[in-house]
Amino acid sequence: MERRSELGEFLRTRRARLRPEDVGLPDYGGRRRVPGLRREELAHLAGVSAGYYTRLEQGQSPNASDAVLNAIARVLQLDDAERTHLHSLARHKPKARRRPRPEQLRPNIKLMIDSFGDVPALIIGRCNDVLAWNHTAHALLAGHLPYQAPAQPRQRPNIARLVFLDPHTRELYADWPGKARDTVADLRMTAARYPDDPELTELIGELTLNSTEFASQWAAHPVRRCITPTRVFQHPLVGSMTLNNELMELSQDPGQRMAVFTAESDSPSAAALQLLADLSVASREQAHTAAPDANSSSL
Repeated sequence: MERRSELGEFLRTRRARLRPEDVGLPDYGGRRRVPGLRREELAHLAGVSAGYYTRLEQGQSPNASDAVLNAIARVLQLDDAERTHLHSLARHKPKARRRPRPEQLRPNIKLMIDSFGDVPALIIGRCNDVLAWNHTAHALLAGHLPYQAPAQPRQRPNIARLVFLDPHTRELYADWPGKARDTVADLRMTAARYPDDPELTELIGELTLNSTEFASQWAAHPVRRCITPTRVFQHPLVGSMTLNNELMELSQDPGQRMAVFTAESDSPSAAALQLLADLSVASREQAHTAAPDANSSSL
């Protein structure tokens, strides 16, 4: 999406959610042509001219000061994530578009998540691609898909694509609408961080075309990191599980995050998660036993 229109869209959605009385202005009644604060009202409260604010909303003031942006954020009652997003959109300067290098997973990171054993762990790339997962994470999130996360970006499982386009994943999350909202809001922040990533732009376009739910939520311009501390899963093999969900940035690998799922000790969820891990091991052993001996020769 064109960066200037992103900034304007974000500001308009935030104006629309406020009423005059929310910011201390009198409401004289009557129907407004558009919902929310008018541009001139926001400009007055932020201490800038209406013309300047209009140019900013149209992406024509790329050098807005921190003081101006913070004043606008204050009037719009933005939270920390939204404030950061506003600064990111307003500060972006177009660059020559270059296709980023395909994301690579460091071998030590793969060893780390494999060492988690029965604890589900996976690595998610900047475009929500699964760069690697251990067997328990695969069994938890996508046991209906091949285990191996391919090296080629277009062949990798993608968390956002699964959430909106995969029926299995829709049934997996007890609160699918909440997971969907978190996914869109997180993707918004990622898109602001990597505005020139063609693969990310392609993913957003694909989801917009193929999911009316994604398109509707994307148009609302939600912004926040995906930090829901717990998720309730309705797994087809082991039933209901309430799992803690930790998402951590990999400081040496920009854009990559590690997700880890745990259950409270001695809880029914812990027992179900252990059963899922055991079933995953049994399934792998069965597949290994059924595979033909590579060293044997046919007569």
